[in-house]
Amino acid sequence: MTDLYARAQFATAYIKSQTSTAPVLGIILGSGLGNFASQVENATAIPYADIPHFPQSTVAGHSGKLVIGTIAGIPVAVMQGRVHAYEGYAMPEVTFPTRVLGQLGCRSLIVTNAAGGINTSYTQGGLVALSDHINLTGTNAALGPNEPRFALVPGAAQRFFDMSAAYSRTLRELAQKEAAKQGIDLPEGVYLAVLGPSYETPAEIRAFRTLGADLVGMSTVHEVIIARHMGLQVLGLSLVTNMAAGVLDQAINHEEVMEFGLKAEARFTSLLLALIPQIDAAWSPDRMPTSHV
Repeated sequence: MTDLYARAQFATAYIKSQTSTAPVLGIILGSGLGNFASQVENATAIPYADIPHFPQSTVAGHSGKLVIGTIAGIPVAVMQGRVHAYEGYAMPEVTFPTRVLGQLGCRSLIVTNAAGGINTSYTQGGLVALSDHINLTGTNAALGPNEPRFALVPGAAQRFFDMSAAYSRTLRELAQKEAAKQGIDLPEGVYLAVLGPSYETPAEIRAFRTLGADLVGMSTVHEVIIARHMGLQVLGLSLVTNMAAGVLDQAINHEEVMEFGLKAEARFTSLLLALIPQIDAAWSPDRMPTSHV
């Protein structure tokens, strides 16, 4: 089966056969943040390996399950881990789960990740709300034939689509207000994506800072591109699990990423639990601008 839309429909049909819950909000959990899935009530956990055409995660901290149920009464689909291009997957495979979330009925998406802090005002273990991104992976997830059937709202899924509001200001402001209420510092930041899997060099980090990046990582941007192609509203949250190369005089390792994910778990969980009903209440269809070249 080579048709991307047909594959997504096939995967969606299988998932629907496993649960009666129709999710309206999708959540993608990054490295060290997978335990949030335990907050889902009346949960059905489906291993990625059981879902037709779904890619399998090979990275520690990405357990590879789709958990569907409710949080605060809101139907959700929580991806407990993601796949990355550096694992050897092509971009249509990396973003296939995002396509399926849209086909399941999700109209909003929360993407989370573990990121390196370029902005020296950040501290390890801090949370950052994404305001924009810079794609330096050398590719784009929307390459290839355009498929208008993926449109979830009028005007979406066009060949050339707008990315000027890739991350919803409305959802970001909701997150910042809720964070302030809970005494959680939640600054805004620009996320820069590289292909990986090697961490960046100090010279690269200096260049990225000059470009205006506050954070660096190896995921997220392609999921957001595809989410916006379909018309989903996106909230992006980064956990600063390490300071980027050259910021501190120490080596970077994945164990540290996982450690700070666990340390931030209580704050991250508290914030998301309070935000989910607010995001659902704030949803309104995004009407995408007319495409242009």
